[in-house]
Amino acid sequence: MRTWSVLPLSLFTIACVSERGPLTNRMAQSTTRYLARAARQPVGWQPWGREAFALASRLDRPVLLYIGADECRRCLQMDREVYADPALGALIDSFFVPVRVDRDERPDVAEHYQAAVQALAGLHGYPLTVFLTPEGAAFFGGTYFPADDPVTGRGLKQIVPEIARSYRDQRASIVQHAALVRQLALGQTGLAHGVLQPQALRREVGNVRAALQVLLQANQGLGAFTHTQAVWLLLAEFARTGDSASLAVARAAVDVLLDSGAVAAALDDPLAVVRAGLARDLALAWVLTADPRYRETAERELHALARGLDAAGEDDRPLFADREAYVIGSMLEAAGAVADSLVERRGVAALDTLLRRVYARGFGVRHSATRGGGGGAGVHGLLQDQVQVAAASLTAFAITGRVRYLEVAENLAAVLDRDFADPQGGYFDAATADPPPAVPGDRTKPVFDDLLPGANPWVARVFLQLAACTGDARYRRRAQATLEAFAGAIGGEGLRAASYLAVARDAVSAAPH
Repeated sequence: MRTWSVLPLSLFTIACVSERGPLTNRMAQSTTRYLARAARQPVGWQPWGREAFALASRLDRPVLLYIGADECRRCLQMDREVYADPALGALIDSFFVPVRVDRDERPDVAEHYQAAVQALAGLHGYPLTVFLTPEGAAFFGGTYFPADDPVTGRGLKQIVPEIARSYRDQRASIVQHAALVRQLALGQTGLAHGVLQPQALRREVGNVRAALQVLLQANQGLGAFTHTQAVWLLLAEFARTGDSASLAVARAAVDVLLDSGAVAAALDDPLAVVRAGLARDLALAWVLTADPRYRETAERELHALARGLDAAGEDDRPLFADREAYVIGSMLEAAGAVADSLVERRGVAALDTLLRRVYARGFGVRHSATRGGGGGAGVHGLLQDQVQVAAASLTAFAITGRVRYLEVAENLAAVLDRDFADPQGGYFDAATADPPPAVPGDRTKPVFDDLLPGANPWVARVFLQLAACTGDARYRRRAQATLEAFAGAIGGEGLRAASYLAVARDAVSAAPH
């Protein structure tokens, strides 16, 4: 797979290196382990924020943005093999303002620049290495870059001086190119209104089934979150229509997921999003097939998830509301399906703890907090946090009947409409003013699955669940309108559209006839 994008500009190697800029590595004050581990790297890493971009503007330099995560193996490899190189660090600090971001701490930033790299190079995944103007607009980027590659010229030691020279000598072309990339990236998450047509939805479900089957036949291995969502879609399709082909592919994928070691690897992630998605798949597979193997495996995975949540609560790492809420909600769904009351109790207790730490009535959910207590300012105003906590609360309400969980979900639904709704349709990834968007004026409306379900489909799912719980038809109409805002953008997206298709199929089934 390519890990770089060909910039349509003439790039030339700089013969000399300017004096080292006034940069100091500031990662020691970071709030996540992933960022703090970079404090000893010979790169003048700056934290994400307006201050870093103001520094780039003052020095008249582009920004080298690097986005990684704790459980990303290629990220750790790049840290060991690339950013530990003092010569490369000196080169970067001479020409750029280097900014480092923890993907899990700032998923809004990660999603924005993932879309930019997709537009630049057609690449998806982490780490992300992106070169930006001081205004935050991407003009060159990719995923993993080696430190040195003199044969192809695509190591950072070759690329860094070339890009610096091009930025200095061809500024107008770079700014124009960055503007084009911005438009392409925004277009990936823009509105495409349409009507929910059952026949078209069934056709797209068939495309997801075919895409998953291709992966199985190619023996490429499964283990991404998108794979668990695709299985969930196909199992739901079998439950709805009796489509035996969907069931067969879903069962084959579950077997590969269990045998591939992907779930064991997910234990390295204390929040185990992939494992949670698989546990939900296993529980649904048991309900649909009565195969005792699925129930036994689901219970084993659920107890492993519960132990993981307990262990995570004992350390001082920050929790991230969106991921933790997804894991808790999936645990509760699966535990309810297999009637595991112990996991239900532990899941509800974990949700209570999460709500105490990140939720405030009328204000919504902040993204992160410390596990040791209720402190931690966190990032506020991210769509995924609101919808995942609302969804987990609705599942807890279904299990316990406690009205306070329904009240949390209804309050968060009001926050969604107040702070995130676009009058033209859909919901933005960040609230109006808090936090500032990745690039001023650029807020996206996430639709497709990535590390979590697409946020807008999950908004619609929450509204459908609220309609069922309260009998209020206005929630169902809001779900329908949210899905229709993106109905024209789903065709050809394959696995990434799984959550949208599952929720859209539910919406069509729930619509009054």
